[in-house]
Order: sequence, then structure tokens, then C-alpha cells
Amino acid sequence: MTEPHLRPGHRVVVRELAEDPAQAIEHLSLEPAEPPDPATLGPRDVIVAVRSAAVGWVDLLMTSGQYQHVPPVPYTPGLEYAGEVVWLGADVAPEQLRVGDAVLVDGLLTGPRSLGAYQRWGGFADHAVAPAEAVRRLPAGLDFDQGCNLLGNYETAYHCLVTCGGLQAGETVLIHGASGSTGLAAVHLAKLLGATVIATGRSDAKLAAVKVQGADHVINCKDPDGGSGVRRFRDEVKELTGGLGVDVVHDGVGGDISLESLRCVKFGARFLIVGWAATPAVARGKGLRGAPNANTLPTNLIMMKGLTVRGCPTVLSTLHDPSLRRPRLAAIFQWVEEGRIRPLVSRVFPLPAFKEAMLAKWRGEIVGGCVLRP
Repeated sequence: MTEPHLRPGHRVVVRELAEDPAQAIEHLSLEPAEPPDPATLGPRDVIVAVRSAAVGWVDLLMTSGQYQHVPPVPYTPGLEYAGEVVWLGADVAPEQLRVGDAVLVDGLLTGPRSLGAYQRWGGFADHAVAPAEAVRRLPAGLDFDQGCNLLGNYETAYHCLVTCGGLQAGETVLIHGASGSTGLAAVHLAKLLGATVIATGRSDAKLAAVKVQGADHVINCKDPDGGSGVRRFRDEVKELTGGLGVDVVHDGVGGDISLESLRCVKFGARFLIVGWAATPAVARGKGLRGAPNANTLPTNLIMMKGLTVRGCPTVLSTLHDPSLRRPRLAAIFQWVEEGRIRPLVSRVFPLPAFKEAMLAKWRGEIVGGCVLRP
């Protein structure tokens, strides 16, 4: 294949890990970057001109090494991105991909969260290299911004609600952090499954957006005294459920909200631990292992409520059991094809404003997805 005439561009680079993401962001740099050289690439490699890259919570945690997977530095952040194919290795069949195709990449198979040779090629750059197996044509009806906010968010929601939680039509689910990208995906999928959604958050404006996106009820759980904890909201949940409590809790926040949630459930409810966004410092910074500030749940309440408490790590579960992924992807892409899934992207930043974008994500200022556009 004729080599493309690619112009030099830029990339964001993580050269060392910090104590926490807020510190790490200040140490990241935007550097000039020569385009990938096809002569150095393999026959199954693909060069993608990045048009949109999602700014995700995991991107932030990785910069301080507080995520369970730490790619070697230096690397470029950006687990998921979408763009256009500008070069293909000789072994990539045209029925799979062609130059000029609009595509999204699979963050489990390429980029910082992947295993193997492509960890340094994140989406916060003008160009990235991925194996052909990680590159999918962009589904009809999605733009680049939506495409890079699809897989990670909706696969997480599906794994938690369906695979782990067994959520059924007619049940009620309490979704914390519902204005975030994975939380809002959980709202979307729960409604697709026929459940009633009670969504929580700390901003009336953001919760109003979540209501527009399909939540049946919203609860502002912010501490009225301005503290970092949450106010009591169990009475509102009980009132909304006719005194019964919820069937499922989708908890991506952790900390005080988890404890209050244990008083909002039916006997025998399923409590799904999706993350701990409110307490990112449970893990040590700079990539050191251990959890010196680990969250805790009271075993007496778990026992007396007859709860099933389940950790729902989507990526780790998939690595242990790859068969989980095929039905998950099939369902998600079918819903996309039917027009029933459309990721919400509320903020867009140019690549040079990557620090502003990452800080906005860190501070919880985003509803749904946030993207960088090279």
C-alpha cells in the first residue's frame, strides 16, 4: 500500500506518576509528535487519525497509578477514541477496514488499558496505532464524539446490571453518580431493560439533565451543611418504592453513600459495587500497590438485609472469562442499530485544553461524556 502523507501533530504524554490525578494533570505535557512511520508497523496494524477521544475517570486514575492496571511510562492517555483510518497493514482485508473509514477503537484491545504492545498509543493525540482487531467501523447514527463514549461506558453498565445484577423488568434500581458517563449509561440501559430508575447526584442542574435522559426519579444527596458526606435520603427512597426499598443498587461512588444505600433496599436486594469515585485515594499513589484507605461496609446490615454484595470489575471479569464479552457487545450494538442507545456528550475541548478537560472531569463538572478533539 502507498504510504500516506501524514503531517506532524501532537500528543499528550505521561512521563511519571503522581500522588493523585489532580497533581498528575499538572505534570502532563502536550508534545510535538511525528506521525507513525508505516515502515515500523506490522501487517495487521492500523493508523487512525483521531477525531475525538473520551476523557474518562480511568484516564485520570491511571495518571497516578491508582488504577488496577498501570501502563509503563511514557504513554499517551486516552483509553477510547474515534477517527478515520489513514493507513492499513497489508494483511487487513478490505471487507474489514478501508482507508477513509470512520471507526472507533476497542479500549480493551489497544491503548493504555490493553495488554501487550499498544499500551503507549492512547487517543489524546493526532494519530494512534492499533491492531486491526481493535478497530471497528463507527455504527450508523453515531458521530465521533458518541463513538468514543460507547464501549467502556455501556459495557460497564451491561456487565454490572445484567451479568452481575440480573436486573429485570419491573424492578427498581438506585443508581449513584448518575450524571457521570458510566452512571448515565446505567440509566439508559436500566430503562431499556424495563426497570424503574432512582438516580442520585449532588447537583440539581445535572440531575435535571439525568431526568431528561430517562431517570424516573432523581434525588440530590448533597450534605446541606456543605460537608463531603451525604444527607439522609432513605425516607425518600422508601416513599418512592411504596415502603419496600429498591431491588438493586448500582454504586459507582462509594464512601458515605454506600452506607446510606444499605438502608434503602429490600430484603434480598443486590448491591453492585461498580467503583469508588468519591474516594479515589483508597489506593496509594505513584503506582504503589495496596489500599491503605479502603472503603468498608457494615456486615451486620448486609446480613440482616440478606443482601448479595458483588464487585463488578468489567475488565478484570472479562480477562478471567472472555466468553462474557460476545453477548454483551451483541446487545449493545443491536441497541445502537435500533437507535435506542445514543451516548450523551456534554463537553468538548480542543486537544491543547486537555488539562482543563481533565480537571473538569476530576471535579465532577461533566454530565455524561467529555471529549478532546485533536
